[in-house]
Amino acid sequence: MNDDVLLRVNDLSVAFRQGGTQTLAVDRISFELPKGKTVALVGESGSGKSVTALSVLKLLPYPQASHPSGSIHFNGRELLSMPERDIRGIRGNDITIIFQEPMTSLNPLHTIERQIGEILDLHRGLRGDKARARIIELLDQVGIPDPASRLASYPHQLSGGQRQRVMIAMALANEPDLLIADEPTTALDVTVQAQILKLLKELQTRLGMAMLFITHDLGIVRKLADQVCVMNNGKIVEQGPVERVFDAPEHPYTRALLAAEPKPDPAPLQPQAPVVLEADNLRVWFPIKRGVLRTTVGHIKAVDGVNIAIRQGETLGIVGESGSGKTTLGLAILRLISSQGPIVFMGKPLQGLSFKEMRPFRRGMQIVFQDPYGSLSPRMSVADVIEEGLWVHQPHLSPREHEQRVIQALNDVGLDPLTRFRYPHEFSGGQRQRIAVARAIVLEPDFVVLDEPTSALDMLIQSQIVDLLRDLQKRKNLTYLFISHDLRVVAALASRLIVMRNGKVVEEGPAGDLFKAPQSDYTRALFAAAFDLEAAAAGVVAQ
Repeated sequence: MNDDVLLRVNDLSVAFRQGGTQTLAVDRISFELPKGKTVALVGESGSGKSVTALSVLKLLPYPQASHPSGSIHFNGRELLSMPERDIRGIRGNDITIIFQEPMTSLNPLHTIERQIGEILDLHRGLRGDKARARIIELLDQVGIPDPASRLASYPHQLSGGQRQRVMIAMALANEPDLLIADEPTTALDVTVQAQILKLLKELQTRLGMAMLFITHDLGIVRKLADQVCVMNNGKIVEQGPVERVFDAPEHPYTRALLAAEPKPDPAPLQPQAPVVLEADNLRVWFPIKRGVLRTTVGHIKAVDGVNIAIRQGETLGIVGESGSGKTTLGLAILRLISSQGPIVFMGKPLQGLSFKEMRPFRRGMQIVFQDPYGSLSPRMSVADVIEEGLWVHQPHLSPREHEQRVIQALNDVGLDPLTRFRYPHEFSGGQRQRIAVARAIVLEPDFVVLDEPTSALDMLIQSQIVDLLRDLQKRKNLTYLFISHDLRVVAALASRLIVMRNGKVVEEGPAGDLFKAPQSDYTRALFAAAFDLEAAAAGVVAQ
C-alpha cells in the first residue's frame, strides 16, 4: 500500500432503500487522495458527489443507506466497518467537512462562539479566554469583519455568505489532515471566495492537509485541484490530472460540462415601459443592543438610503460582497422585513399595509430564496410545496388543474414530474433549488426576486435555469430583481446593474456599460475578482 495515499476509495457503491425498492446512488467508484493534495469531484446535481463525501465520515442516514460494495481507507484504517465510538474521534479532528448549506448545519439556538467553541473543547480542551482568542482568530482568517463583535451573534443574524464562512472556520479549527469541502464557496461573493481559496491553499501547504473538494464551479477546480473525478449518474466517467482533463477531455459528458456556461443575452432595456416597482430612500437599520437593559447603542445599516425603480420586462441585477445588503434589500421590497421609506408596486403604495392587506399583492410578487432547503418544508411533498401558493391565491382552480400546473412547473425547471411525491430531503441541493424556482413561477407572477437562484446549481443546470428564466421573461413579460455574487450569471441576465457595499449603492447603470467601464475602485476590484480569480487570490486586486 502506498504510504503517500491518505484516502483510498475502492469499488464503493451506495444504495438507498425506500419502501421495497433500492436505488443505487453511487456505483462502484474508485479514486485515491494523496497526502497534501486536492482531488475535486465534479458533476451535475444528483450525480453522487455529496453522497460519496458523506460516506467517508459515515454521515449517511443508516440503515436506509447501505454499501453493497467497496471500502474506504483513511491512513490505512477502514472507515466503513469502524465502530461509531472510534469514528467520532476522527470526525471534526482528523477529518472535517464543510457542508453545502450552512443554515441547516448551524444550530439556530446557539451563538457562533458556542458552536465553534464546542469543537475546540471536545478535541483540544480549549476553554475560556484561550478558546475565545482562537475563535476570533479563525473568524478573522475567513473574512468576518470585526470578529469579536460577532461572537454573540446567532446564525439568522448573519448573511448567507457569513454563515458559510463560520462553517469554514469550524472545519479548520483543529487543523485536520483531511478537509472535505462540499461546495464551500457556493454562498460567497467573489472577493471573499478568492480569500477563502487562498486561505485553504496556505493551510494545505503549512499543514500538509489534503482536500476532497466538491464543486460545480469548474474555474475553482482548475485553480485549486491536482486531480479531478467527473461523476455522472453515480459513476466516475473520467478522472486524471486537472490539466489533462480540462485541456483534452475524453468523455462526451466531460466535454459537455466544460462547454456549459450561460450565454450573455439580457432582456433589452425598456425606458418607456411602466415602472413595476420603485422605492425611495429605503432604509433597513438593525439596532445594536448592549448591557443588562439591552440599551440601543447604535445601528447596523444593512440598507441605507437606496433608491430603486424597475420597469416591466427588465432584469435589475444587484451585486456586492456578502453582507452588503443585497438580500436585505430584496426582502424589504417584498415587505418581508420592516423598512423605512415608500415602496410602490404596480402603482399601489405598500408601505404601512398590514399582513392581511398585503395578501392580494403576494401572488404578483414572488421570491426564490438563497437557501432552498431552509425555505422548503420538510413535512410537505414537492407537489404540496409547489401547489400551496395555488390553493392560497387561485382556489377557484380544480385539483386536476392544480396538478397540471405543478407538473408543468416541474417540467419547466428540468425535474421529472414523477418526483413530485417525494420530500425535499430526498433531493440534492441543486434539485431543491429547482423546486424553489418552480414554486415561484407556478403562480405566474409579475415580479420575482431571485436571491442567488443558481448558486447551488452545477454549470449545465445553471445554464438551463438561466435560459428558462430568460424564456419565461420573454413569454410572460416578467420583471426580475436578480441578486447574485456570480457575475458571469448576472452578465447573462441583467439589463441594469446596481453595485452595493455596506448598505449603500456604489454604482449603477446599464449592465453592459458597467461591465465594460466600471467607474468606482470597488466595482473594478469586484469585477476583477470575478473574472480573474487567480489574480484576486494572489492579492493583485486591492481589497
